[in-house]
Amino acid sequence: MWFHFDFKIHSQLVRLAWGEPDPKTRRSALFKLLVIVPAVASFHAVCFMLDALLFPSLRKVQIEAPIFILGHARSGTTLLHRLMSEDEGRFSSFLTYEMHFPSLLQKKTIRAAARFDDRFLGRFFTRRVEAWEEKRYAPVRHIHEMGLTIPEEDDLVFYWSCASGFWMTEMPYMDELDFFDVDNWPEKRRRRLLRFYRDCIRRQLALNGDDKIHLCKSPVFAGRVHSLIEEFPDCRIVLPVRNPGETIPSLLKLLASGWKHMKWADERVNSCARDMVETSFKTYLYPPAALAQHPDTRSAIIDYRALVEDPAVAMPALYRELELPVKPEFQATLDAAAKRSAKRVSTHSYSLEMFGLEADVIRTRLAPLFDEFGWDEGAVASGGDDEALNIRASS
Repeated sequence: MWFHFDFKIHSQLVRLAWGEPDPKTRRSALFKLLVIVPAVASFHAVCFMLDALLFPSLRKVQIEAPIFILGHARSGTTLLHRLMSEDEGRFSSFLTYEMHFPSLLQKKTIRAAARFDDRFLGRFFTRRVEAWEEKRYAPVRHIHEMGLTIPEEDDLVFYWSCASGFWMTEMPYMDELDFFDVDNWPEKRRRRLLRFYRDCIRRQLALNGDDKIHLCKSPVFAGRVHSLIEEFPDCRIVLPVRNPGETIPSLLKLLASGWKHMKWADERVNSCARDMVETSFKTYLYPPAALAQHPDTRSAIIDYRALVEDPAVAMPALYRELELPVKPEFQATLDAAAKRSAKRVSTHSYSLEMFGLEADVIRTRLAPLFDEFGWDEGAVASGGDDEALNIRASS
């Protein structure tokens, strides 16, 4: 029940920030790492301790058959996660703000404050938070819809622990920092991380209802399949698949939009892009290989093309694989999503050449997958971003 902090990664981040050549970038990164991060992490640690005192029933909350969506970023993970979140009453997910405030005390306090503001203050503070939210997330919403009250990647819950892959958007030292290969971490370190994650899920279920199923999407979790199964033996794993010729350039474009403030030379950005491509190859190849070693773990693959083209058919098929009945209300949601899908036109187009990479490297390295899923046969038809069906889960 203790808050987890990864001192090893934190020290690496400090060392890398200290070596930043741009003075402004260096000062900003060091201030965040040496002042803001310790202060926020300490606050969270205190709140976690208070959780144990104020909510002793937390230890009794059971996490039963959670679902982990582990596909490569931009492969439909967000779309699938938010679409399943519309299955009202069945699933529990983290909203973005809830991962920045992971203790149960914090979550309950924020919700109570929001109700008070709405009832007695005419949404005075809520409007200001919404204005900040628009300023913060508007620049990337054309690529990936983000917001404080939208379900987001579970990996964000590790941000103030310095163990989240989101740090790569701020300090993209792909060759020196490891947020992916958790299955290869020393056992003690790996277990600390996963037990903290379990405690965070337990708090979320205590908030949303312990009869619900935790629903996670996090592409970076693709490197911890064994660890997830070890910590949650009854878990179910879903692998969305999409043409990597679309997903990898799209991911690089998204990351590059967050690297601009680093004032790095193009060659340095391109070097990070090359490292990210290597991680992308592992994201495609590692989960199926790891799942093959766990034949008793229920898992399913869903093709992005089928999900976008007709979710009213693709989702019930996925639910059958996961042994979940489709409620009539959810089927109506899927039918409505299918109608919106038919009208959608893609507006995104990215290429590897803009990052100094060879165009055919993806086809060469992932040739067996191209053959298996027929990605050479006009797979681009379904287009661009993860929010293809304009799904936004209720807060």
